Amino acid sequence: MLDQFWKQFKSGTDVRGVASEGVSGESVNLTDEVIEKITGAFLVWLQKKTGRPACDLTIAVGHDSRISASRISSAVCATLQKAGVSVLDCGLASTPSMFMTTVDLHCPGAVQITASHHPFNRNGLKFFTREGGLEGDELVAILELAQNGVMPEPAGTPGTVTPTDYMTDYAASLRDLIKKGVQADDYDHPLSGFHIVVDAGNGAGGFYAQNVLAPLGADITGSQFLEPDGMFPNHIPNPENAQAMASICQAVKQSGADLGVIFDTDVDRGGAVDENGEEINRNRLVAVASYIALQQNPGGTIVTDSITSDGLHTYIEETLGGHHHRFRRGYKNVIDEAVRLNKEGINCPLAIETSGHAALRENYFLDDGAYLCTRIIILAAQLRREGKKLGDLLRPLKEAVEEKEIRLPILESDFRPCGEAVIENLTAYAKEQGWQIAPDNYEGIRVSFGPENGDGWFLLRLSVHDPIMPLNLESNQPGGVKKMAAQLGAFLSGCQGLDCAPLQSFIDA
Repeated sequence: MLDQFWKQFKSGTDVRGVASEGVSGESVNLTDEVIEKITGAFLVWLQKKTGRPACDLTIAVGHDSRISASRISSAVCATLQKAGVSVLDCGLASTPSMFMTTVDLHCPGAVQITASHHPFNRNGLKFFTREGGLEGDELVAILELAQNGVMPEPAGTPGTVTPTDYMTDYAASLRDLIKKGVQADDYDHPLSGFHIVVDAGNGAGGFYAQNVLAPLGADITGSQFLEPDGMFPNHIPNPENAQAMASICQAVKQSGADLGVIFDTDVDRGGAVDENGEEINRNRLVAVASYIALQQNPGGTIVTDSITSDGLHTYIEETLGGHHHRFRRGYKNVIDEAVRLNKEGINCPLAIETSGHAALRENYFLDDGAYLCTRIIILAAQLRREGKKLGDLLRPLKEAVEEKEIRLPILESDFRPCGEAVIENLTAYAKEQGWQIAPDNYEGIRVSFGPENGDGWFLLRLSVHDPIMPLNLESNQPGGVKKMAAQLGAFLSGCQGLDCAPLQSFIDA
């Protein structure tokens, strides 16, 4: 079992920690010693998994643009080299590209140094094998090895560290995908006359404008924040962030572009903007991705996270003719559920979170923001030939008039049992009140209300990692969200261990 020190580094299926000074009250805990122990533990775990000695293993290592990346990369590479591993030092790279080294370069393992969209002082490690990213229990096993000081034996002959420019090959594969998908008369320049703005947020995604779109003939003027800068001086590199999305929307409008795309720091998530500067994000992004997936899989099943809208459910099932399987939050949860359904013989081509994590079966169920945006660009180019635009596809999607997320802290130190008790008690209360509880919900409690009580729904759930209960509300009428919140607040205010101040502040505002 993990002690408190080592438990702090587990964030879902990734290692995360404080890697740089600069934020008051946050001391560095992701030290070189910790990195070396976790890397060594991963190698021991990988040797056991593959049945191969360290000297017979090649492991790729990449990183995003964070200011601690060089220090951590050096520690990772040195630890692997000391044990006899052949290390491919890929430098600045996207997270999905590091998985692809296990496919294209036949690496039994890969390590990406990233903390996704988290602040500049954070960093972490994400591990891959040919089967994909690690599961939560596999990461726990690695952290337990690190906690117990289990390290690989030093090799008589150290391994090698070879600088490797895999991102060039990865970009070329995306260019080929666009060429084959668009089938333009000028095959090598399928995006000629197409104006696309890219916002990389000073993360690792600048390559997409310069090495994918521009060589295909796209006009990329107006693209912004392509240069890597681990302090993220312009906005948080996160498609879910309102400031980031407002920035790319404005860039599209100012440049008169046909399309905009935005990535998070390590490019495993993406979002888009149409020619009017309107977001294609969250439910709208899921709708477009579902259209793409169901083109070749009519009647297929789309797995999403739990907070997708009722309008999206109708769009997938009635407009697109697919099936909507609304599952749990957590990108690994939706991916694992899609994999499970396929193993059971259910045609499931897409797993996608409203956060922008989208994994297509055709792409190894890898959540890859660049791949998703590439497929969206192909679709946009195909539609342009027909005189249509992406907005035409989204016209049948019914969108909420209001939506709100309120995060309620759990005050109990053992927060999970407290949160579970709140959900259990709320479920009983909802039944007493005659509220309509969703029968196909997989986490927390989801309740729908008619026009007289808010005309919408709420979902209260327990956070995947933190002592928080996120409350999502969506309504089809002005004032409906507050009306539902007030009904819910009447119950939650009496729940022991739950801080309802954020909900009450919203109700009183």
